[in-house]
Amino acid sequence: MAIRRAIGTLVAAAVLTGSGVSASRHSEARTVVIAELFTSEGCSSCPPADDLLRRLIDTQPVKGVEVIGLGNHVDYWDGLGWRDPFSSSLFSARQSRYDDAVFKSDRIYTPQLVVDGVFEAVGSDNNAVRRAILQAAARPKAIVTVRAMPDREGRARVDVRVDVPANARSHQAAEIIVAVTEDGLNSRVKRGENGGRTLSHSAVVRSLTVVGQIDAEAETAAATADVAIDSTWKTVNIRVVAFAQEKDSRRILGGGYSLLARAPDQGDGHGHQ
Repeated sequence: MAIRRAIGTLVAAAVLTGSGVSASRHSEARTVVIAELFTSEGCSSCPPADDLLRRLIDTQPVKGVEVIGLGNHVDYWDGLGWRDPFSSSLFSARQSRYDDAVFKSDRIYTPQLVVDGVFEAVGSDNNAVRRAILQAAARPKAIVTVRAMPDREGRARVDVRVDVPANARSHQAAEIIVAVTEDGLNSRVKRGENGGRTLSHSAVVRSLTVVGQIDAEAETAAATADVAIDSTWKTVNIRVVAFAQEKDSRRILGGGYSLLARAPDQGDGHGHQ
């Protein structure tokens, strides 16, 4: 169901960006793309998109591509019968920023999937989503390497390095962003369009934080951040995702992730071209 700009303008103007690290389950090099699903438990059209995002993450069906998912739960559905417990005005604002800067459609809707900040599709349309992923994967990428380790109770240390090859170099400043995501989440929805249903979610974004910057034309950059890990989140289901995103164009240069529960001697994940 589409939500017109009239609702979109009610959200805060602030935008969150985040960075993370990458890990591939495959031995061959794979091109990393960031797939952001704007969704809500209050939207009856969203559960199929949530299921598709989970399948993309779990099965990685696009040959040569590593899809890193971000489930951004918007809050503009919250007053229509059911408050999504994972929602935030920051994700609503992030979605509005994409429309203002990239798509210019004057139309904010769920479920919307945004790939690498520049391609979009209805999040439940498998064919359209696949096309967007392939379009994004065809572009040159920065390599993002991330190490995320528990530092102390309630915190994790995240080290991010971004290497930008000449063919992917940015002509504008970019932000290094870290997102903490959690898989395996379920909700019993009591009211609203999904009332009576139990919904499952993957890659729910728990936090999204700018941790550094890459100057225009820079070949490399690094950042270190101390991020909060809530005691109610299941550590085994947490990924720390990092990506580099141009401030103005919103193009994502590259990304990756690390599993928080990974032991030091198991190594860390790396982004791929």
